[in-house]
Amino acid sequence: MPSGIEVTKAALDDFQKIQEYMLLARKENATETYARLKREYLTLKALLTVSGVNFADIDEIKE
Repeated sequence: MPSGIEVTKAALDDFQKIQEYMLLARKENATETYARLKREYLTLKALLTVSGVNFADIDEIKE
């Protein structure tokens, strides 16, 4: 069973990937793709918030 820090690191990695994809979707005006990615982004952000992650420097989307 993974430790809390391993779960947090995996979520952080996923969060960074989702942000990259969201920025690409926004650039390409892919609104449906962006909306789907945003749901994942918000889920990961909620999980990371509970884990005590500070988003000041890592959140590029800021939604």
